[in-house]
Amino acid sequence: MIKRTAFFISDGTGITAGALGKLLEHFPSTNFAQVRLPFTDTLDKIKIAQEAIVQAENDDGVRPVVIMSVGNVDLRAVIKQSNAYFIDLFNAFIDPLGKELGQAPLTGAGIAHSVMGTKYNDRMEAVNFTLNHDDGITNSGLDEAQVILVGVSRCGKTPTSVYLAMQFGVKAANYPLIPEDFERGTLPAALLKHTDKIFGLTIKPERLHAVRNERRSGSFYASLDNCKKEITTAESLMRNAGITWADSTSRSVEELSAIIMEKIRKPA
Repeated sequence: MIKRTAFFISDGTGITAGALGKLLEHFPSTNFAQVRLPFTDTLDKIKIAQEAIVQAENDDGVRPVVIMSVGNVDLRAVIKQSNAYFIDLFNAFIDPLGKELGQAPLTGAGIAHSVMGTKYNDRMEAVNFTLNHDDGITNSGLDEAQVILVGVSRCGKTPTSVYLAMQFGVKAANYPLIPEDFERGTLPAALLKHTDKIFGLTIKPERLHAVRNERRSGSFYASLDNCKKEITTAESLMRNAGITWADSTSRSVEELSAIIMEKIRKPA
């Protein structure tokens, strides 16, 4: 597999440049070593970035890819003196749009966040809620949850919850279904009054076995037989409770989140 360094350079948090980085997923034959350089908003920091670009080229034997969101025209010009393949948010998208609209674009750091205003703040609030309601940590505040993910341990609940919060501002809680729930044959008591918010995740036993084995190799918890039993019982429990679920085995968190968002947006 080809190795190549990809830099994400931004004069702010780097969230926008990171979003552009999804383009790299279209090239699975290249192993991208990702380097993030947020708050690169002075000439001194630009020079540090240039030194890192030179080093990456020397190490890889090929020029790196630089995905950048730097509003200052002068700083952009300096960094582009480096030998790299540049994907420039402003040159590729914002400046041409400004010409079409006949308007000069805003270029300050954090503009995307300030323009989004309340939506950005809502996302941060959702992230805090989600982290505080991860893995059934607390039952407090579940009335505020917009979705509650359930499923066996290690089926993808946490990353999906966090993605929902970060990208859509959804307050997502998640609960693991455990042997006590299987023996009782019902959802955890704290969830019974929130069934309209619950969405289930399942996973193929072989994949769950591999994931759990990385964490607790050779344990009963990770054994293929136990994984099969837990998944079968969890799916039966969700079916009996009338819960919609999706298989996370070969789906990314983006795909799972899109499925969940579609369910949330539908009128009851």
